[in-house]
Amino acid sequence: MDHAEQLIQLERRRRRAARLLEGGMKQAEVARRVGTTRSSVSRWEKRRQQGGEEALKRPRRFGRPRRLSDAQCEQLIAQLKIGALAAGFATELWTLPRIRTLIEQRFSVQLTEPSVWRLLRALGWSVQRPTGQARQRDEKAIRTWKARRWPQLKK
Repeated sequence: MDHAEQLIQLERRRRRAARLLEGGMKQAEVARRVGTTRSSVSRWEKRRQQGGEEALKRPRRFGRPRRLSDAQCEQLIAQLKIGALAAGFATELWTLPRIRTLIEQRFSVQLTEPSVWRLLRALGWSVQRPTGQARQRDEKAIRTWKARRWPQLKK
């Protein structure tokens, strides 16, 4: 079950609990039936009384809000696409420490490297590793070595 499905299931459970409470069932029994704690049922009921059924809807997202606004995220993506050289780094390779430095310089926001990683993943970016093949690589010599020399060494 993915995250979105979990959120839907949790909302259904809160709504079911609300219906059972409206029917006159005690909070302890509702908690047992929906598979949660009595304190959760109490919290849900309090939210429902204050905000109605709307208060039981699932949140768009959990946890702390992003430290960068949507506009800043767009600016960050644009800068990443331009390249590391244009941002003043010695090579074209983007690394987490470099992106972290870029975010701090451009937006005055300090993030940890794991936070930078999570932000990039949330923005749809993934790890891209260089192939690491030498430019002077000679495929014919490699095939010859594997066919002739390697069997001799293997013995």
